[in-house]
Amino acid sequence: MATETVAKPRTSARVHVQKFGTFLSGMIMPNIGAFIAWGIITALFIEKGWLPVPQLGGFGETGGKPNIGLVGPMITYLLPLLIGYTGGKNVYDVRGGVVGAIGTMGVIVGAGIPMFIGAMIMGPLGGWTMKKIDMLWDGKIRPGFEMLVNNFSAGIWGALLAMLGFYGISPLVTAFSTAAGNVVQFLVNNGLLPLTSIFIEPAKVLFLNNAINHGVLTPLGVQQSLDQGKSILFLLEANPGPGLGILLAYMFFGRGAAKASAPGAAIIHFLGGIHEIYFPYVLMRPLLILAAIAGGMTGIATLAVTGAGLVAPAAPGSIIAVLAQTSRDSYLGVILSVLLATTASFLVASVIMKTTKHSDEADLGDATARMEAMKGKKSSVSSTLTGAGASAGAASGRGGVGVLAGPVRNIVFACDAGMGSSAMGASVLRNKIKAAGFPDVKVTNASIANLSDTYDVVVTHQDLTERAKPATSSAVHYSVDNFMSSPRYEEIVDLVRESNAEGGTSDAGTTHGAHAADAPVDAAPAGAGAAAASANGSSDILARESVVMRGSATTRDAAIDEAGRLLLARGAVDEGYIAAMHEREESVSTYMGSFLAIPHGTNAAKDHIRKSAVSVIRYPEGIDWNGKQVKFVVGVAGINNEHLHILSSIAKVFTNKEQVARLEAATSEDEVLELFGKVNA
Repeated sequence: MATETVAKPRTSARVHVQKFGTFLSGMIMPNIGAFIAWGIITALFIEKGWLPVPQLGGFGETGGKPNIGLVGPMITYLLPLLIGYTGGKNVYDVRGGVVGAIGTMGVIVGAGIPMFIGAMIMGPLGGWTMKKIDMLWDGKIRPGFEMLVNNFSAGIWGALLAMLGFYGISPLVTAFSTAAGNVVQFLVNNGLLPLTSIFIEPAKVLFLNNAINHGVLTPLGVQQSLDQGKSILFLLEANPGPGLGILLAYMFFGRGAAKASAPGAAIIHFLGGIHEIYFPYVLMRPLLILAAIAGGMTGIATLAVTGAGLVAPAAPGSIIAVLAQTSRDSYLGVILSVLLATTASFLVASVIMKTTKHSDEADLGDATARMEAMKGKKSSVSSTLTGAGASAGAASGRGGVGVLAGPVRNIVFACDAGMGSSAMGASVLRNKIKAAGFPDVKVTNASIANLSDTYDVVVTHQDLTERAKPATSSAVHYSVDNFMSSPRYEEIVDLVRESNAEGGTSDAGTTHGAHAADAPVDAAPAGAGAAAASANGSSDILARESVVMRGSATTRDAAIDEAGRLLLARGAVDEGYIAAMHEREESVSTYMGSFLAIPHGTNAAKDHIRKSAVSVIRYPEGIDWNGKQVKFVVGVAGINNEHLHILSSIAKVFTNKEQVARLEAATSEDEVLELFGKVNA
């Protein structure tokens, strides 16, 4: 049925944590440049730095007075104030940012230590409370007094917040920071810190990393770095080794699209620092989370043994950012931690991939969609995995199913491989829409993995709709279970007609409301002559020896074997393609409706196709096909688009009841070939 409206899903606890993590990240990430600047100054100019400078590093005396330097004031005042201002601004624009910064100053002075957690409390609190206060007299201020009221209200409330931060918030945050620091130190002292990977690595894949990294690890790491000159905490989550190991395993032992995309993903992950690029590879094979955990634990253990750490956060988690923030005495330990983490992750992932049977390529698009669903928005790098245009996903920030913004101009019928089912469905739809008087409406077919958010309407098998939605969120979606004669097609025709009602492309008084099955079919496309020749047995696509008038199979799987064996006998495919035909059937049924099934291989099975070919088998008594009666099984193997012409011919036959009846009554292969030939004429 049409899915133009969807029920609002229940918000899980995980989603709430993700939103909280995103909120925290929204305060930290805009200021990462300031953290990096502080890290560079610290690494260079402190007493143990590369270029010790007392006046900048804040050690020694000048003229009998202690040097204050840049390191201490930046970490104590500048960074927390930036965080507080950003947090307030995110809630209530610049006005909220100013009040949030004032409140943050109270926490800073009250604690006397870097107050990142305090800033992440006072900043948003200042912005939110200022917003609520302004609502009290919104529209009630006399003209000419707006500036006076706005300035004094912000000043008075900011002063009160600063005192609240000084007396109330700073003691609580100080106690929390001390307790959290003691927990971390306990883990370090007892060699238990590597166990944090058991929580951190799964959290990354579930997009809870921001809550952990920016909410806890970065503030604690900064405090530790201030005391010790470096911190191991900055690399608990940011180490690129675990993800790189998994991607390397896919490069060596993956299959299809997953293997092909892994090298590019590895570059983006390791050099670009965008770790989310490897999340779909883990989601395809959840057991690979063990590889990520093994890599994370190995990396942390290496850092702990060597006493290595970073002076500031590495964001994004690129090896370039990691090395730039590495403490002067920690390069060996940090590099070893990345290399050993990569090695451990690669070894565990390789064992998992070699000992478990799985179709990587079939699930990459689905895993990417699940990743984006968990993230709550389109991924800026997911096009690297799915092949969809990056700009397509960014064009729409809406979730769920879109609403038409204008006339329907572009319709896509999508299936798993974009080869058989979608081609048949597109042909049927194209005929119906043209028969309705809208020849300018483009109807195409594509695989789920190659969808982009550029279509007005997306039609899929009901088992594939949820996979298609994330990549085409602005389109109207229709789900069908019968590819040849679904009632949804008439609804789509009506939608096209209604959306084009004003200034549409239809010809007034022509074939509006006509059913495609009863209307003239579209003219043969370019290359249709080849299809016609195929139907008459003179082409390699459909030959006489590939037409069987009475099949011997009695079950669905046996019928798939029989159709596949005909393709194999023609030299069109190898044995692997027949296995892929069964694999495709287990994923989504190839039943088309009108007594027809078109079994074909998965998208990754194209390597098993030597040339395009089609086999046709008739089962007069019918066989059970997942509860549907099938009398005609058409096996399809196509290179590029060669097979689309014959599929179009088949679609034309099976959308016409008279033609189907003639097929059932046919007594020879010539009658079948002639029938398809006439349709293509």
